[in-house]
Amino acid sequence: MIKRLSQIHQELLETYDSEGGINHVDGINLPSNVEIIDVGQKLLHLLFPGFFTGERVHAGNLKNWSGYMLDQVHQRLLAQVTKSICFGYPNEPHSRHVEQAKDAVMGFLESLPQIRRMLKLDVHAAFMGDPAARSHEEVIVSYPSVLAVALHRVAHELYLKEIPLIPRMLSEYAHSRTGIDLHPGAKIGESFFIDHGTGVVVGETCEIGNRVKVYQGVTLGALSFRKNEDGLLIKGLKRHPTIEDEVILYAGCNILGGSTLIGKGSVIGGNVWITESVEPYTVITFDVTKQEYRRFQKGEVLDSELFKGSGI
Repeated sequence: MIKRLSQIHQELLETYDSEGGINHVDGINLPSNVEIIDVGQKLLHLLFPGFFTGERVHAGNLKNWSGYMLDQVHQRLLAQVTKSICFGYPNEPHSRHVEQAKDAVMGFLESLPQIRRMLKLDVHAAFMGDPAARSHEEVIVSYPSVLAVALHRVAHELYLKEIPLIPRMLSEYAHSRTGIDLHPGAKIGESFFIDHGTGVVVGETCEIGNRVKVYQGVTLGALSFRKNEDGLLIKGLKRHPTIEDEVILYAGCNILGGSTLIGKGSVIGGNVWITESVEPYTVITFDVTKQEYRRFQKGEVLDSELFKGSGI
């Protein structure tokens, strides 16, 4: 047994030389995935006091409890953000890294009250948008949309502060928990609700307006990836769609491309594939039996047998 383990160890060491592209040895200490997940969970405690912690939170201890929790988040996030900035900006002096981290973390924490205001609207949108929801409490403790969107709003603030690694670590943690893949760069407006949620993908440069409702399996993705003269992907371009206010995206639809805009109040039916812009208040569906797309204006839809009882 010892001899076999020794042989395995030797072969593993050899791969550290031959397959060096997946090593991070002697480099800058990266932020800890375990720590980032724990900070994310503590942020959920702060944003939804009494919901995600086993502790009894009440009016008598709320001030002391939240102050302690905020201090924990501050200290632990500061350590991880410092590591992240050291990795992302290796040519700057460490003293500069420390100051950048302090400013970024404090600026992020200042956004928490506004994030809470946004999350209240998200929770209410879920409650109003799902007839199966019995209470706001049920929505918060059980709906994957709440977890995914809450961590997205946290990750998005860190993304805006150009903190490397951590925003994506948080979003991928939410992705692993919920099956909802929201890139931290995506801009998402107020009262956003993802019903069911599994398989939803929202790309980095996507822009979503207010009061938008999305069902499972929806992809807001890129149509193509531009390359430079060396054949490498060009980063930072607008490559994901824009969804205006009060749009409904039904299950399995795919909306692709950076110049694609879905106009205000539109409804995109299930399994519809869209790569061109849609005028406001348009309804697009796919008739499986005839294998054809149908396009309506909202006024026409109300009188159509196809949509009676659909809630549109």
